[in-house]
Amino acid sequence: MKMKNIGAAVLALSFAFSFGACMETQATSRSDIAAISVKANGSNFQYWNEDAASFQALKDYVKDVTSRKSKNYIPPEERVAVFDMDGTLLGERTPSYFEWMMYLHRVTDDPSYTPSEEDRAIADAVTGKSDATFTGDEIAQSQSRVFAGMTVPEYDDYVRQFMETEAAGLNGIKRGEEFYLPMAEVMSYLQANGFDVWVISGSDRAALRVLADGVLPVARDHFIGKDVQYVASGQGAADGNDYVFDQKSDVVVRGQLLQRDVRMNKVAAIVREIGRQPVLAFGNSMGDASMFNYTIAKNKHKAMAFALLCDDTEDDRGNEDVAATMRAACEENGWTPVSMRDDWKTIYGYGVKAEGK
Repeated sequence: MKMKNIGAAVLALSFAFSFGACMETQATSRSDIAAISVKANGSNFQYWNEDAASFQALKDYVKDVTSRKSKNYIPPEERVAVFDMDGTLLGERTPSYFEWMMYLHRVTDDPSYTPSEEDRAIADAVTGKSDATFTGDEIAQSQSRVFAGMTVPEYDDYVRQFMETEAAGLNGIKRGEEFYLPMAEVMSYLQANGFDVWVISGSDRAALRVLADGVLPVARDHFIGKDVQYVASGQGAADGNDYVFDQKSDVVVRGQLLQRDVRMNKVAAIVREIGRQPVLAFGNSMGDASMFNYTIAKNKHKAMAFALLCDDTEDDRGNEDVAATMRAACEENGWTPVSMRDDWKTIYGYGVKAEGK
């Protein structure tokens, strides 16, 4: 979601969040999401329409590449599947990404924190309260800066608390429950078939670990995302190459932005951290285009890329124009489109709808 659209969405939905405010939920609980288990033969999917072309394409692909009799057989050690997070596994339109909304809460609504004038100005621009413009790097630096100085447990607790706030624009769901049930099924199905599953996101890696902990079947070391520096509490301006952690007085705290994980950086991170070319990729935007293309181009194995279309305005806060643009990109690039409206039976659970629906 682009920054100018974030501002309009935030203002339209009213940006009044509180850690203590959550409503009685109708969504599928985190424990129930964690319990999703799809058999290797794919016989017990619950949330996909079985006649959907994308669903059939996925099942046909998995059956083909896991059959030792097939010329397209892929050994288990090379069955790497990569997933974007926001808009692919987790809702991103309430009214924006989890990380963005938590950042905006920190700057504008957290009584325990006083932001700098610079960070306040950036937040105002993001929410559309000012006409100032900032680069993606400047915004990412601000997102990291407002949490700098927190210990790892303190940041994790902050994420958990924000997970308890309601997802704006949806009825009956908290932010920590905004997982797409059909995609949780896909992850389970792939793991049952010997795929090594990774999450590759533009959001903060540490936040992703907390969000998905105990919900998605992804190992803690299989998250790649935006990274911040980690420093010793007593390090000050000293370079990490010169400073020795003091076991009596130091704790590890968050520092400034280290690297964003977007566009081509996703490919670089895959090469650096996984060291194997994926054979399956799942995403939802042109921010995933490099990851898609890297997966399917010049691959020694049969490979596919699946792109989610945000076309559901009943069960989610979809945008049909954005979905149409993404569908056209799929046709142009050889990606397989997944209609959230037509291919899925539900997104978050049958009791959750977009407000007003």
